[in-house]
Amino acid sequence: MASRTRSAPPGRRKVSSLTNLIDTVKVRMQLSSSRRADGGQGLLKTVACMFKQSPSVFYKGFEPVIVGIFPKMGIRFTSFEAYKQMLMGTGPLTSQNIFIAGLAAGVTEAVTVTTTMEVIKVRLQAQGNHIGGPGYIPKYRNMVHAFYTIVKEEGISALFNGMSLTALRQATNVSVNLTVYSKLKEYLQQYQPAYTGKELPVYQTALIGLVAGTAGPISNAPIDALKTRVQRAPAAVGQSGLSHTVGITQDLFRTEGYSALYKGILPRVMRIGPGQAITYTMYEFFKNKIMADQ
Repeated sequence: MASRTRSAPPGRRKVSSLTNLIDTVKVRMQLSSSRRADGGQGLLKTVACMFKQSPSVFYKGFEPVIVGIFPKMGIRFTSFEAYKQMLMGTGPLTSQNIFIAGLAAGVTEAVTVTTTMEVIKVRLQAQGNHIGGPGYIPKYRNMVHAFYTIVKEEGISALFNGMSLTALRQATNVSVNLTVYSKLKEYLQQYQPAYTGKELPVYQTALIGLVAGTAGPISNAPIDALKTRVQRAPAAVGQSGLSHTVGITQDLFRTEGYSALYKGILPRVMRIGPGQAITYTMYEFFKNKIMADQ
């Protein structure tokens, strides 16, 4: 699996560059408050506001995404295959095994890489006039400066802010994603006798990857929106992670209502769906290549 992540950087970097633009829009939408008339709640208004501020705003948070994407995908698929084999034993592979292996892979991914990457990314993406008001001076210059400043001012534990929500998001996302992908792949192989026991054409792999990638964010949009709020706001000194999360959740429900949990769902689907189509195509290619070399 390590060879897979080393072999694909150029293409994956282009995909990450494009999807990061959409992800920044998603984060801005999730952080925009319904209490403010800043024109930032809708997709088009958010994009217009960001363009007005500066086109460079769309690239905020790009560094941690690039640094984290390779270990994140490597850990996801490697751990998924390992958990799947453990659950299977000598028996057949079931939908339940796939779902549980996906849950475990998502938690593994969140604990090892994703939470820290998300904290730094959200802090960088949240900076700007759209969030901070006129005259706002960015606190973090880049990924390294954000890492240093967060650790210096809040302690290293701040890099794991929102870990439980991140783990829950990744677990549900990966389990739904991989289950949908595996079942669609199995169905297409059975429906097309020429591909029974064989790999599907690239376009079919990309298509079911797109569908699976869309299913994940739809299933856990509220978790992602709440996670973004929690990771953007530093916890008070001595405040537990649970208290921090509960306080932000109560304030969100009290002031903005349940609908605020679905802010940013459209750009999130636009980002993850195509990204997963490419990811699964790469995954199948390199998995088959590795298996052929064994």
